[in-house]
Amino acid sequence: MFINANGFYVPSQRVSNDYFYSLNGLSSEWIFQRTGIATRSKVSNGENGVTMGKASVEMAIKQLPYPIQEVDLIISAGYTPEDTVGTLAHIIQRDYNIEKAKTMMISSACSSCVNALEIIEMYFKSGKASKALIICSENNSYYNNETDPKSGHLWGDAAVAMFVSKDRMATHEPEILNITTHGLGHIGKGPYGVHLCPNNGGIEMPDGKDVFANATHYMVGALNEVIHDNGITIHDLDFIIGHQANMRIINSMLYFLNVPESKSLNNIRDYGNTGSASAFLVMMENLHLFKKDMLVGITVFGGGYSSGAVLIRF
Repeated sequence: MFINANGFYVPSQRVSNDYFYSLNGLSSEWIFQRTGIATRSKVSNGENGVTMGKASVEMAIKQLPYPIQEVDLIISAGYTPEDTVGTLAHIIQRDYNIEKAKTMMISSACSSCVNALEIIEMYFKSGKASKALIICSENNSYYNNETDPKSGHLWGDAAVAMFVSKDRMATHEPEILNITTHGLGHIGKGPYGVHLCPNNGGIEMPDGKDVFANATHYMVGALNEVIHDNGITIHDLDFIIGHQANMRIINSMLYFLNVPESKSLNNIRDYGNTGSASAFLVMMENLHLFKKDMLVGITVFGGGYSSGAVLIRF
């Protein structure tokens, strides 16, 4: 599979750590030391999951080497939808008159984007699609309980869009070499480590220690899986991008991989945890660093639990 075009949107508003002291009693220093987050992105009035998703698609279209109407599969991936019936995927289909596309919403928490890529891979292999669009728009602030001292200070808002095709459409396109995903509801706290109940507390993380331990373990495992399947080692990767949940998780992952911090790309300090958009947002913001034939590994972990990884050659 090949990445034809990328787009992203990050709201301009930033919420500092100091904001939370009066809400949950946590100091700015305490939050930063334990998460690596200094500010988090948050939608302003008039912005939401739909507007962010559409803005990311608009950015990507400018690079697209074919008419958007040729897309035959649209997936909205994420866990903070504005509408669970008239989904973002359906809105994009309507607004851009993409008549022939299969259209759906999928969620596997913060690993949703990687799961969407694997679904697309299967559609391509079956011959039922050849050009696809993924939109991950996470409006965490819509669901967040900011007074929750365990996780109310973690979440940021952002969106990414990515067009992918079965065949190469332009000479410069990055190639997705391998994808893996795993459902992990049976391990640790599983479905209860992180949950989002809109009418009962919103998004919460009651078992952060369990999430930390399993995220580190399974992000390492997923990344090792995709690189070993391609006959390379971790040291052949030029850059590693982990899910931007917590800087300590990322540093722990690097320790177990025996990889220097200089190979890790991150944006959690400024944006917070932007969910399933986070790792691909890091990739898109750093495209200028990736030279021809560089290898980039992306590895993610989602509440519920789930994990996944992608190996990309630029």
